Amino acid sequence: MTFCFGLPLRAEMADGILAVVNNAVITRAQLDDFIAPAIDALRRQYANQENVSNVFGQKAISLLNDGLEQLIERQLILHEFDAEAKIPDSFVDQLVQERTRERYGDRTTLTKTLQAQGLTYEQFRKDVRDQWIWMYMRSKNVSQGIVISPYKIENYYLAHRDDFKVEDEVKLRMIVINKTSSDDQSVPRMAGEILTQIKQGASFSQMASVYSQGSQRDQGGDWGWVERSVLRKELADVAFTLKPGQVSDVIDTPQACYLMLVEEIRLAHVKPLNDIRTEIEATLRAQQQKQLEEQWIDRLKQKSFILKFP
Repeated sequence: MTFCFGLPLRAEMADGILAVVNNAVITRAQLDDFIAPAIDALRRQYANQENVSNVFGQKAISLLNDGLEQLIERQLILHEFDAEAKIPDSFVDQLVQERTRERYGDRTTLTKTLQAQGLTYEQFRKDVRDQWIWMYMRSKNVSQGIVISPYKIENYYLAHRDDFKVEDEVKLRMIVINKTSSDDQSVPRMAGEILTQIKQGASFSQMASVYSQGSQRDQGGDWGWVERSVLRKELADVAFTLKPGQVSDVIDTPQACYLMLVEEIRLAHVKPLNDIRTEIEATLRAQQQKQLEEQWIDRLKQKSFILKFP
């Protein structure tokens, strides 16, 4: 029995033909190359987990099936293009030169990389051509002519208002001072001294820029608008009791000490349409593109010869 990516395969399929699309064939090797990056990512995801061979196997089989369908669709698209037009060799040469500069810098580096991957320059050139055709045909048949009207955006917003609900929020600045151990008493003392300086008029943001060890230090400890669920419980319980402009006492935890300044409060609300209009338009555009692409691929399948081997 032959194995590929750790999955048992029928011997007759291991290096053979998986599908015929019009006058093109799709082989096991092509499929393996196509899904290799996704399989590698899957391996890394489950590398340090025990008893996951079942899950990995199922997900890998799903990748194989999805990858084969994508390769079939690409062959359908390439066949459709070749029936309608022809790319001049000079244009393909230009595409290859651009790809070489962008990814490899020069022809020598490209050649060494292809040799290391067991690929030929002709295969590389064909891949560049095919990718350009796929992008061009998809743009021509799927992306062009899509218009998302304000009426559609408003209707979507009204139908999905619950998706745009926001909890109570505070506009927060925070100073974080990490402890070396849970019984480190120097950190609470230091936090107390910083709090005293702030109460005496020192700028919270400047003190954060100097003393905070949090990721927002360079922004003066600015966390922006945050919901309760974003903060750990001991911080949220304090932050959402403070009034605008109020600074917390030192919040002492086993890992760190915190000081918080609430600059503003915003009660739970639904995001205004104007704030999310672009987001809704992108969602509707993606939905329409998906629908148009499925319809287009279905039309190509109906007029094509496709044979998949079990």
